[in-house]
Amino acid sequence: MLKGLDPLLSPDLLWVLAAMGHGDDLALVDANHPAETIARATTSGRLIVLPGVTMARAARGILSVFPLDGFVPDPVRRMEVVGDPAALPAVQGEVQAEIDRAEGRPQPLHGIERFAFYDAARRAFAVVQVGDPRPYGCFLLRKGVIAGDVP
Repeated sequence: MLKGLDPLLSPDLLWVLAAMGHGDDLALVDANHPAETIARATTSGRLIVLPGVTMARAARGILSVFPLDGFVPDPVRRMEVVGDPAALPAVQGEVQAEIDRAEGRPQPLHGIERFAFYDAARRAFAVVQVGDPRPYGCFLLRKGVIAGDVP
């Protein structure tokens, strides 16, 4: 355990988040997602599993250290509901609230069709799968930067 870090942030998860660069995507997916198969195609080839963790809880922990990309209009994308792309299931609303809290302002989720989401997830840096069984709990988070001055 480290002081000041959310205990949800395991060593493997911290490695993935730190190794990602600006513009890399992290696929944050539910228990129903074909995560192992898709993770093998990602840049890292790694699947990080957070069993028994809800999607909102995972998002809160990740967003406590993960900057979202402020240079693109869609830094957070969600899998659309098949047949009703405008629908926002409860799990997506919960993640929306965590994103807005972390950003300190509304940051809309942009929808992606199911199979387009799978393709985009394969191009991600890594996949994090939570134990939340609710469908359509699948998101892509694009990493931003933390700007600073050189001492």
